[in-house]
Amino acid sequence: MITAIALSAAALCVQPSVHDGDSIRCGTERIRLSNIYAPELAGSSRCSARSRQRLAKSRNKPWCDAAKAIAAREALRAFLSRGPVRIERQGKDAYGRTLARVTVNGKDAGAHLITLGLARKWR
Repeated sequence: MITAIALSAAALCVQPSVHDGDSIRCGTERIRLSNIYAPELAGSSRCSARSRQRLAKSRNKPWCDAAKAIAAREALRAFLSRGPVRIERQGKDAYGRTLARVTVNGKDAGAHLITLGLARKWR
């Protein structure tokens, strides 16, 4: 089964699966939306008391709101179902995930979630 079709520097993801509000999978490739930060799902290690203390002065503190995290995940899933999903790869993050801008019909997934109040612009 083909999951991605190359288009110069970008690709189409035929069957994306949504992990949370700011990350998806295209086949076995883990993709992090490069331009947003969404709330953490319940149970995230970033929301433990120890991590919150460690990250208290970080520029990107954990956003621990389980209800919004679920809403962000579902909104991203609905957005990606609207048409062909285009992946514009921009590099890798510290966890080895592909950083990418993700669009559907020319509209940016991250910007859509920000408009809904379910994500913040990545700093």
